[in-house]
Amino acid sequence: MTLQGRSIFPGQVTGEALVSRMGISFYGGVDPETGIITEAGHDLAGQSIAGKVLIFPTGKGSTVGSYVLYRLKKNGHAPLAIINAECETITAVGCIIAEIPCLDQVDLTPFTSGQQVTLDAETGWVTINA
Repeated sequence: MTLQGRSIFPGQVTGEALVSRMGISFYGGVDPETGIITEAGHDLAGQSIAGKVLIFPTGKGSTVGSYVLYRLKKNGHAPLAIINAECETITAVGCIIAEIPCLDQVDLTPFTSGQQVTLDAETGWVTINA
């Protein structure tokens, strides 16, 4: 299955999907030293976003979250790519400064954690491989 989205930051990757049905606050909700989701009650609490194609509806929280994405990248614990239904400015700026491929305006309903996903944020296409 292939879906079309809007490119926020270009790049081409293939990786394992990690899917949340909840918004993510990178500031206070993700440990920048480990890439572990730390927000209590979050559906990904305790899981690492490092090296995953992170799929979630939208970001939330403080604008400092952009810098947390940058810190995650510098520490080697950033997601491989991000796919959103709606990418707000916190996530968009974080992906741009950390150079993390990102798409938005994508229907997230077909995605489940563990799928192999190929993302081409140059053209805006994302394919679920398996």
